[in-house]
Amino acid sequence: MVDKYRINECFCSLQGEGVRAGTLNHFIRFTGCNMRCDMEPGPLSPGGFACDTEFESGRWMSGPEIRSFLNELNPKCKSIIYTGGEPGLQLDAELVRTMQGYYQAIETNGTIDVTGLGLDWITLSPKVAEHAIKCMKADEIKYVRGYGQAIPKPAATSQYYLISPAFEGSELDNRTLAWCIQLIKENPEWRLSVQQHKQWKVR
Repeated sequence: MVDKYRINECFCSLQGEGVRAGTLNHFIRFTGCNMRCDMEPGPLSPGGFACDTEFESGRWMSGPEIRSFLNELNPKCKSIIYTGGEPGLQLDAELVRTMQGYYQAIETNGTIDVTGLGLDWITLSPKVAEHAIKCMKADEIKYVRGYGQAIPKPAATSQYYLISPAFEGSELDNRTLAWCIQLIKENPEWRLSVQQHKQWKVR
């Protein structure tokens, strides 16, 4: 248990990707990540896309402070998405209990097992080799794919399996999109998930 969490930002917006796309959520972005995603594959990167999220800065907030801030942002919104960076580095059962009454989801790279925290929804977006995944069960598994990358072979289990074409900044490359569509045509158990918030021009 910790007294405070290092928070990069909190904002209220629409979920732009995955099975829950279009739903209103408070996004709690934690500072810090244990990966460094870049175009070239390496020990801290799957390759194929560069991370475009700033998650290094932040301020310390307690659970009650976070809850109060969310209520000020939008008291009608009753759903949370923990994101980052990698939220599993900080998120604990104490914060989940503090946020009781909210629908609580997480977007994690899977290097930390978050299945025992009492969350309502787990989005697993692996960035490491399958043998390094610690979170072995999720509600949806989403892989970002660049042009030429093969269909994944997940070690974890999930109800939904999604392919997300890599963006170049805020632009979706048509060749990458066509590649991902072809992957799904050949593997129909997978679904396409486009980062619609970038097209909607919302956070």
